[in-house]
Amino acid sequence: MSNETREVAANELTRHDSTPWSPDQPIDAVLLCKNSLLRRGLKHLLADTCFAALDAAFDETSPLPCGSEAMPALFIVDANDSNGDVAEAIRRLKVQHSQARVVVVADCLEPNTVLAMHNAGADGFCLTSSSRDVLIKSLELVVLGHTVLPSALVLSILRERASRPERSSDSVVAAKIKGSHLNTRNISPREAEVLGCLAEGLSNKVIAQKLDIAEATIKVHVKAILRKIGATNRTQAAMWATEHLPMRDSASLNV
Repeated sequence: MSNETREVAANELTRHDSTPWSPDQPIDAVLLCKNSLLRRGLKHLLADTCFAALDAAFDETSPLPCGSEAMPALFIVDANDSNGDVAEAIRRLKVQHSQARVVVVADCLEPNTVLAMHNAGADGFCLTSSSRDVLIKSLELVVLGHTVLPSALVLSILRERASRPERSSDSVVAAKIKGSHLNTRNISPREAEVLGCLAEGLSNKVIAQKLDIAEATIKVHVKAILRKIGATNRTQAAMWATEHLPMRDSASLNV
């Protein structure tokens, strides 16, 4: 992610509790990791950043720490423990700290597991194989209010959906259903084009170049699309597009 993208996010977004935040401000990052190597690795990666790494136990009896009222804590949850119900633990965490932000880290992420953890309250996901820059910028975006998913996971979902065989008898019905969703949402043909580009993970600048219109116009279209489909960010809009727009032959995501 470029510095320009980071600056735009910092300028345009505020936390859900209306408290402005920038990457220069310190914030507690509570590490809920049973794996001591992962915990030490995260502490090392977060050193000299705006995130102050704090240890915490992660079981049913231990109290969880909380951040200040002005800036609720960020929780980084290790999802590699197959013996525990991470989704339930996240749900319990959000009950205790409803304003906290939660990022899940894991060696691998399965779509169904990610969905369960997201429904439980997880705000972002990061692979342990990610670079330090990706980790830090993912945490920053989550604190700013974004929902963050690894591009590899989104690509996997898109490819799996694209590869599913569709029975010829269902083709016309599926097309009508997809079209009806667009009609009922009052999505214009141009907005449908922008939606398709969002599903490909393209930036506003690239979309503007592709459709040969001003970048400011793309921003207006994106805001209108989010409002019409009830999405809160571009990731949700991209996932909505994969459900309701005809799939293309190929898809790419540049995150």
